[in-house]
Amino acid sequence: MKLLSTDPVLSKLSLTHPIHFLALGFGSGLAAKAPGTFGTIAAIPLYLLMMNLSLPWYLGLTLLSVIAGFYICDKTSKDMGVHDHGAIVWDEVAGLLITLIAAPAGWQWLAVGFGLFRFFDILKPWPIKWLDAKVHGGFGIMIDDVLAGVFACLCLHGLVYLVG
Repeated sequence: MKLLSTDPVLSKLSLTHPIHFLALGFGSGLAAKAPGTFGTIAAIPLYLLMMNLSLPWYLGLTLLSVIAGFYICDKTSKDMGVHDHGAIVWDEVAGLLITLIAAPAGWQWLAVGFGLFRFFDILKPWPIKWLDAKVHGGFGIMIDDVLAGVFACLCLHGLVYLVG
């Protein structure tokens, strides 16, 4: 069983290149199976570093991850010559950070947020699927995961409210 992808297009990238390193989710996007899930897992340590920040700081850094992601994903996809290759997982990193905005502390809420984000990212209900198909470039790579993160965040906070 191979752990890392053997897709030849990945030879155009280097983990020593800072933009590629980020786009590949610190290397997690190189997983042979489910790179998006591994990219989301790679976002967890980043979230744990950010979770105790004040809300304005958390929002600022999350917004920075999204705005930088437009460039990071665009540059890497151009370097690869492939739009939205599965190994590009910075969009999952940003999507999980969005999902967990103002989430309550605790591993259970992190796990619920993770599950909700993966649900929306994989299923891609409207308008996520439409955006994924119609919008291109770095913005296109990011926007479906940004919206999946927003949907997951709303559901997470709905569950927090219901559980009370």
